[in-house]
Amino acid sequence: MTPATRGFLASNPSGRVLHQHAHPEDVVEGSSCRESVCPTELQRSSAEAEVLSPYPFAGKLHSGKQAARDISLRLFLLPISQNKEKQVLRAILLYLSKAAWARKLVCSLPFASRAAARFVAGDTWEQALHVIQSLNDDGLFVTIDHLGENTTTREEAQSAADTYLFLLQEIKRTGIKSSVSLKLTQIGLNLDPDLCWNLLRRIVQTGSESGIFVRIDMEDSGTVDRTLDLFYRLRSENLSNVGLVIQSYLYRSFGDTEKLLEIPTPIRLVKGAYNEPPEIAYRQKSDTDTAFDQLTSSIIRAAVKDGARPASADGHFPPITALGTHDEKRIEYGIHTAQQEGLPKSALEIQMLHGIRPEYQRALAKDGFPVRVYVPYGTEWYPYFTRRLAERPANIWFILSNFFKR
Repeated sequence: MTPATRGFLASNPSGRVLHQHAHPEDVVEGSSCRESVCPTELQRSSAEAEVLSPYPFAGKLHSGKQAARDISLRLFLLPISQNKEKQVLRAILLYLSKAAWARKLVCSLPFASRAAARFVAGDTWEQALHVIQSLNDDGLFVTIDHLGENTTTREEAQSAADTYLFLLQEIKRTGIKSSVSLKLTQIGLNLDPDLCWNLLRRIVQTGSESGIFVRIDMEDSGTVDRTLDLFYRLRSENLSNVGLVIQSYLYRSFGDTEKLLEIPTPIRLVKGAYNEPPEIAYRQKSDTDTAFDQLTSSIIRAAVKDGARPASADGHFPPITALGTHDEKRIEYGIHTAQQEGLPKSALEIQMLHGIRPEYQRALAKDGFPVRVYVPYGTEWYPYFTRRLAERPANIWFILSNFFKR
């Protein structure tokens, strides 16, 4: 048994009962943004308020260094078993990812950009290219994300689209083993649907002409229907070099996946990264995991039926099945299911974020699986970075401890 497959649990978790709440802790971006001011205060349920009430930082998120000390201490002392507390902390971090005041504060800290560099490949394309080439040398594929979302002007949306056209040219020019990933709100989805469609079609057409795959990232639940509509519109124009992301914490994902697999569609399956209400999304991690495994099985079976097309050797096209997670149990479930269904390793792609579990990435690649690293770059790193902290709240200890040492 190789290091990549050691620790596999043979039991099939698909028999677990799904509950009405779930909380994803481990995702690959499929879903930050150059976010604007959050229009409402963070909404807390009565249960969340009860959890927060004994804490010195409750209700004092704007209180500067003292709040940083209090939050840091609470995070440092937080027992692993206290999942409710971790959920509330995650909700706070996701709120902060959209708060303009928090963005301004964090981005002013000298060490913040250095901390973000763990997850972001640099501010410039030249810096990102160096990272990508290094990953390729390690036997890893890449998907490139130019950071940014929620553009507010046509000029910003056009500039974002131009950057992606440039990236497609650079992939072809440099020969790097990469595809691209983009968010529709970055190219005007919330600004002008027609503008977004025209820019998206041009990007995907250019990718088709260059033989490069374009992945449309899934964002919050309010964008899902519009994202699906634009995807199906692209496919109606015979543009097949495009795929989507499915988030297992959304209840609707089973129906969406079933329809997408009729085409079939290359799917990156993730757990989900946004703070969605319990009416539409699982809140318990165990339920999200169960849904992830069930969706994994469906996608693998569809891939086998489609002929088990492998990832392309040049790294420009993924297979139908791409598991976007760092969760070893989810990956091992996928490997086991693929073996049972007759899906070869070359047709089961594992996707992970840059800077997270790099040793595991290399071990999986050495074991014969295509591994694709999601590599973001650009100056709009704050929301993306904050969401990474929300996935693992304990990581904020380092950031906050540095903050109040200034």
